[in-house]
Amino acid sequence: MKQVAEQAGVSISTVSHVVNKSPDARIGDEARSRVEAAVQELGYRPNPIAKNLVKGRSNLIGLVSDSIASTPFAGQIVHGAQDEAWKRGFVLLIANTEGNAEVEAQAITMMRGYNVRGILYSTWNHRGTRLPAGLADVDRVLVNCFAEGEPAPAVVPDELGGGLEAARMLLAAGHRRLAFINTTSPSPAREGRLAGLRAALREVGAAESDLLVLDARPEQEGGYAAAEEVVRWGATGVFCHNDRVAMGLYDALRERGMRIPEEVSIVGFDNQEVIAGHLRPPLSTVALPHYELGVRGIRALLGLEPVPPTGVLTVPCPPVPRDSVAPPGSASPRAAA
Repeated sequence: MKQVAEQAGVSISTVSHVVNKSPDARIGDEARSRVEAAVQELGYRPNPIAKNLVKGRSNLIGLVSDSIASTPFAGQIVHGAQDEAWKRGFVLLIANTEGNAEVEAQAITMMRGYNVRGILYSTWNHRGTRLPAGLADVDRVLVNCFAEGEPAPAVVPDELGGGLEAARMLLAAGHRRLAFINTTSPSPAREGRLAGLRAALREVGAAESDLLVLDARPEQEGGYAAAEEVVRWGATGVFCHNDRVAMGLYDALRERGMRIPEEVSIVGFDNQEVIAGHLRPPLSTVALPHYELGVRGIRALLGLEPVPPTGVLTVPCPPVPRDSVAPPGSASPRAAA
């Protein structure tokens, strides 16, 4: 700036007013032209970090995650947050800690040193978590997680609503003898999705005595192992905790010579495209709204999205119907077409 001032023959404060487009500065057209010419000739660029330190704020928003940036479908949280931040004139500063508490503390300290507008704190799976000490006195929003017993706004998926949508797909097709393969791990997903399923049964007046609830490992092997009880129960429709469980159930039913969806209709959860879209038949499922979680996290941080008095904003989990659901005993959708 000093060099620009010397070349233009003006004061440093005049240069500052010109480059910062100060609305109240009274600068003559000739002086302004000389400054602009010197800026262009010398290649001067303001230092945004120094500028942020002076103003006490910046156009940066921090995002600290355990591993969402390296988890394929959860990485959409970063995508959504980045798109929305950019739309609002902010740049996202991302730190992926892989669950290392020391790295996490250093990342938060670094972001605060850059005077970020606020920090999103996110986990790859929906769960309760502790609020890091470095976030106690800074604008923050938790994404895909919530702080147990601590006042921190959170944006999370509507697990109950997602379970409701999954069950509705089976019930709308006429299924009443149902099985739900749940996870063994305590989590909002375990409790919420089952609650949604039971709410859907009440909607249609279906008997809960016709529902079999199984706990299984939340992976392909868990779905495979649960197949024997599902078949013994005589379920015509099965809601699986996630798409990986559904994939295992597909394998086990096929080994038994059973057809999907003609004999057993299946609904998953997550909408992992690499699984759901490529099973045969393609799997009907419910999407986790990762992209929307990132978008609405940014909006909540900037005060553009009201957070309920509970402190938790839930985002709908939309159904994704494909070909794995049909009325009991019917021809497959493809065959009928």
